[in-house]
Amino acid sequence: MPDTSFFKDMLQNITDRGRTLLSSGSRITLGVAEADLETLCEMLLSSRGEASGMALATEIVDRWSALGRGDAQDFLHMLHEKFGPDMTKLDRAIEKYRDDRSSAAIMALHRAAEPRRQELLRRLNHAPNGTAKLVRMRQQFLSWKKMSVEFHAVDADFTHLLGSWFNRGFLTLRRIDWATPAHILERIIKYEAVHEIADWEELRRRLAPADRRCFAFFHPRLADEPLVFVEVALTRSVPAAIRDVLDEDREQINADEATTAVFYSISNCQDGLRGISFGNFLIKQVVEDLRRDLPGLKHFVTLSPAPGFARWLAEARSSATDVLSDGNRERLMLLDDTRWPDNESMAVEVQLVLLPLAARYFMTELTPEGRPVDPVARFHLGNGARLERLNFLGDRSTKAMQQAHGLMVNYLYKLEDIVANHEALAQRGEVIASPEVRSLLNQSGESRRGVKRQPRSRPFAQRIEERKK
Repeated sequence: MPDTSFFKDMLQNITDRGRTLLSSGSRITLGVAEADLETLCEMLLSSRGEASGMALATEIVDRWSALGRGDAQDFLHMLHEKFGPDMTKLDRAIEKYRDDRSSAAIMALHRAAEPRRQELLRRLNHAPNGTAKLVRMRQQFLSWKKMSVEFHAVDADFTHLLGSWFNRGFLTLRRIDWATPAHILERIIKYEAVHEIADWEELRRRLAPADRRCFAFFHPRLADEPLVFVEVALTRSVPAAIRDVLDEDREQINADEATTAVFYSISNCQDGLRGISFGNFLIKQVVEDLRRDLPGLKHFVTLSPAPGFARWLAEARSSATDVLSDGNRERLMLLDDTRWPDNESMAVEVQLVLLPLAARYFMTELTPEGRPVDPVARFHLGNGARLERLNFLGDRSTKAMQQAHGLMVNYLYKLEDIVANHEALAQRGEVIASPEVRSLLNQSGESRRGVKRQPRSRPFAQRIEERKK
C-alpha cells in the first residue's frame, strides 16, 4: 500500500492556510464562525480559492459530525430544498432545447438539470478525509428507516458520485492473511456478516492454514478500511454444509492438492456504500488470481446463505396460493416444532417439501424487474453463476435456521458460461440451474421417488401435537 502520509500532510497544510484566511477578516469570509450550515454551503459553492474552499469544506463536515439526529435530518432537508437544480436556469435550458436540439443545447440542459448539491458534495470531498466522511454521512441517512421522497432524491446524488469515486479502476485487491497488520484484522472480525468470527483464534483458523484464503478490496481514500472481503476454502470437493468448512478438527490439505475453491463468506464493510457493488468484481478478480497461482483448481463455487427463503415460505404458508398443496401445507407445520432438525423422521418429511419449494423460490420467484427475490441469489445469478445445488440443513446456526430453515446453496462460477448465464437472466428472466435443481422444481413434495414414508393413520396435525408432548 503506498504511503499517503505526504499527501495527507499537504492537504492539512492547505486546509490550515485556508482557515487562517477565513479568520483574517476578508470581506468574503467575515462571520464564518457565526454562519449557519446553509450559509457555509452557499459560501463553499461560490468559493474560488483552493485553500479557503478546503477550509470551508472541513468546517461543514466537522459541524455535520456534531449534529444530533433531528439537526441531521434538517440538514438533509436543506440539501433537498435549497440545493436542487436552479429551476429558472432549467426552464430556460428546456425552452432553448425545444427550439434548438443541438449538442450545445443538450449540454446546457444537462448542466442546468444537475442539482447544485452534486457540486457541493464534490467540494465537500476536498476536505481531509472528506470521502470517508461523506460515506459516513450517507450511512447515517440510510440508517433512518422511514424517509420521505426527498431522501431518495438526495441519495441518488450520493450514489451517483460515490459510484464514480469507487469504480473498479480505483480499487486495489489485497490478500488478507495472518501476517496482515492487526488493525486491519480487527476490521475483518468486526465486518464479518455471514459467519460470525468469535475471537482471534477463530480468525487465525480462517486465515493461517495453507488451504484458506481471504481477499479484500481497498480504496486509496479510505486508507486501511476494507470495502468488501471474501473468505475462500480450498477443498477437494464441493461442501454441502458450513461445518465442513469451519470445523476446527477438519482435515487440512496443501493448497496444491485442492481442486475446488469455495467462496463461503462475502461481507460488505461500509454501510454508506450500500448499493454500490464491488463483490462481482471481487469474485472475478479472485478467480483469476487463484487460477494463476493454483492451476490445479478446476471448480469455483460458493456455499451461500438464503436469507429471504424463510420469509417467503412463511408468506406462502399464511396465504391462499397455489404454491402449497394441502398435504404440503400440513407437512410444513413440522417447522413450528423447534425439535424437527434433530428428529430424523421429521427432518425427512420436511426435506420432501422444502427442497422442491426452494427450487421454485430460486428459479421462478422474481422481482418485477425479472431478478431473483433472494438478495444473495440476485447477486450471484446476476454475476453469471449457475444455481448448482440446494443443501438441506447446510447451516444449523440460529441465524440460518431463522432466515432459511438451515438451507444453503452452491452457486457455480464457470468462466466460459458467465456471460451466457448473465444474459439469460437479464434478457429473458431465466435462471440457469443444474439438472439436479431443475429436477427438484418438477417435484411436488408429495411423491418423491426413493423415499419410504410411513402410513398416516392419524391426522398430520395430531401427530405434530403428540411429538410436542
